[in-house]
Amino acid sequence: MSTSKKKRPRGNPARSGNPARAHRVADGGGGTTVDGRPATPPAGPRTPAAAWIAGARLRTLTLSIAPVALGTGAAAVMTDIDLPLVLLCLAVSVLLQIGVNYANDYSDGIRGTDDHRVGPPRLTGSGLVPARRVLTAALVFFGLAAVAGLAITVITGHWWLLAVGAVAIAAGWFYTGGKHPYGYYALGEVFVFIFFGLVATGGTTFILAGDISTESWLSGVAIGLIACAVLMANNIRDIDQDKLAKKRTLSVLIGRTASRVVYVVYLVLAYAILWFFGLLYPLAPLVFFTLLITVPASIIMITARKPREFVTVLQLTSLFGLLYGIGLGLAFAF
Repeated sequence: MSTSKKKRPRGNPARSGNPARAHRVADGGGGTTVDGRPATPPAGPRTPAAAWIAGARLRTLTLSIAPVALGTGAAAVMTDIDLPLVLLCLAVSVLLQIGVNYANDYSDGIRGTDDHRVGPPRLTGSGLVPARRVLTAALVFFGLAAVAGLAITVITGHWWLLAVGAVAIAAGWFYTGGKHPYGYYALGEVFVFIFFGLVATGGTTFILAGDISTESWLSGVAIGLIACAVLMANNIRDIDQDKLAKKRTLSVLIGRTASRVVYVVYLVLAYAILWFFGLLYPLAPLVFFTLLITVPASIIMITARKPREFVTVLQLTSLFGLLYGIGLGLAFAF
């Protein structure tokens, strides 16, 4: 995976000899609204440190915290909680997601997919950071997640967990990496639903309690659906650009109108699961206060025409996922 001059990514604006295009991408400018009008997405990072922080996509890390909170709460129904194991589960989840984010940045950047972005610039695609450094960062975070996972395995004695971890890392890499990344074939939602829903939630519960309960499975489904909603908000914004890059996300396949409807359906199903738990746990109905977030998010989603509006939906939905996970997890525990 060389970054030598002979194998420079095609279309990288920072190396294309077109300063105006490079400046436009670095500043986050250019692009169009969903009806074809010019748009000005958020400006990009101005310092190397800010670029790395932006590349980690911190706003999405709520989706790695929420399933651990849910899994911990579900385990608390069955047994006393081992705090060091909880922290290790959280480390695996967060470090793995950061690794996935950097891996996606690297893979999309060298493939040229990010040349068409209308959102904030990526590290690799904009030329802010050499591709090799982004790849190294991804591998470092994957490695740190593996170390935390190994510690869990040693403590619990469940050595088969190593296989689960290896599959999770491989799935994270091949989401946009490799010759045939499955994220380019409308399978992104499958990935986030399984790994940031069922695996993260159920895995946390099993590690802490030695079993997986109904609370864990159903709440894993719910947070998986919320993760899919976040991905949908991101992909609707990028439909036109993904078409140019030949990236066939679910939103590209079904179109904007259906994507907006599917987004709302994801949230409704998550609330249906919350309603069920509200019948069993007295504190669970308090999580319905998150409607103060999701109702505006849904209205913006249905009416949005500018990329910035979809970014707002993504941010609100990510916050909803965090509050849902922590709130329902606490309802289980107490």
